[in-house]
Amino acid sequence: MIALSKPSTSTADSTDDAGVRLRSMLVAADSLTLHVPGVEAYVIGRHAVTSDGRLRVDLPTDCHLAEHLAHERETVAMVEVTDLAPTPVRDRVRGRATLTGWLATETVAAGNDQELATVLDLATAELTADGHTICIDADQFASAQPDPLAAVEADLLCHLDHHHPHTVEGLSRLIPARHLQGVRQVRPVRLDRHGVVLRLELSRGDRDVRLSFPTPLRHPDQLGAQIEALLRHTHGCRARHAR
Repeated sequence: MIALSKPSTSTADSTDDAGVRLRSMLVAADSLTLHVPGVEAYVIGRHAVTSDGRLRVDLPTDCHLAEHLAHERETVAMVEVTDLAPTPVRDRVRGRATLTGWLATETVAAGNDQELATVLDLATAELTADGHTICIDADQFASAQPDPLAAVEADLLCHLDHHHPHTVEGLSRLIPARHLQGVRQVRPVRLDRHGVVLRLELSRGDRDVRLSFPTPLRHPDQLGAQIEALLRHTHGCRARHAR
């Protein structure tokens, strides 16, 4: 990891950021793994976070897990979710999280099919990313809001990687030359309201560098202007390693 500039942050700020990142992971993730005593299921495209900050997973009533849960009014449960980089880098895992709590069930109609709605009342969550593990409580999770780019980050990163190599090359020039020695390829690996993270691929190992936007963006439509601002300030941008 390269640390070109790293502003100090309090523990409270770090936990708040972790809550945002966890909520963003759940928005972006296509799947998660749900564990209850004796049964686990790999669930694809069936989860969301409710307005009051609870994780909801809808299951087809004919699946094994739903049949198991139909007999349990409430049960302890754990959810695992993995944050994967959408671009083709060697180590795609950007973070992992576990959420534990009590899973309550109710049957709801979904068109002509019956589904079992399960809602996790969170007790605690752990986020592991960039070599650090942070605990997040239920209130912090509920109050956090996903990053404004979370739902479109994968598409934006792939578009940048596949269709704008000159932009990626320009961004890499913002990194001091001494940190680029031995670098074989540069790829965008993460994008959020604070900036873009570039993966510097070496023959042995990788380095991640964060290029921070002049100001945090509030909407995906602001991304183009923020990238242009970075490219205009080859010496004035703030770069630091990915958090």
